[in-house]
Amino acid sequence: ILGGSRGLGLASAKKLAKHGMNICIIHRDRKSDMPEIENHFSEIRDCQVAMISLNRDLLRAEHKKEILNELNMILGDQGKIKCLLHSVAKGNLKPMAESDSGSLSVLDFEITIQAMALSLYDWFKSLFDSKLLSEDCRVISFTSEGGRKPLNNYGAVSAAKASLEAITRNIALEFAPYGVRA
Repeated sequence: ILGGSRGLGLASAKKLAKHGMNICIIHRDRKSDMPEIENHFSEIRDCQVAMISLNRDLLRAEHKKEILNELNMILGDQGKIKCLLHSVAKGNLKPMAESDSGSLSVLDFEITIQAMALSLYDWFKSLFDSKLLSEDCRVISFTSEGGRKPLNNYGAVSAAKASLEAITRNIALEFAPYGVRA
């Protein structure tokens, strides 16, 4: 689970664990938030499944390389990832038009789209190329109505969600011959 220490990602981790799935959550959180997050992770471990928590910035290439190496060692030759769930929430909610709080810049759009959309493809492709995905892998990404409908102060996230939906659809189409469902 990419971004599973809060919200929909955490709720999904708990639900999947209740159904017997082992869980690996890659998240980025401050040390001061970890005691509360660890309480939630304990609930997952209480389901008698394996639980790995990797508190690293999944958007940094060097962290991704480290994590992929760790996953290779943990899974070995037999283990595979059955579900890749994308729940990264790093978006900018500034207005597009100038206001007292400023306005969106192109950089705000780039950071939001990278985190909330392109990171899915980046991680999926890396896991696929590393042969870490099962033959019937599921790819799940969380979107919102803002990907299809304009909402105030949601321009960057809206663009990211529309991109995320397009990436997910194209993963479904182009990787279906490999058994991937998205």
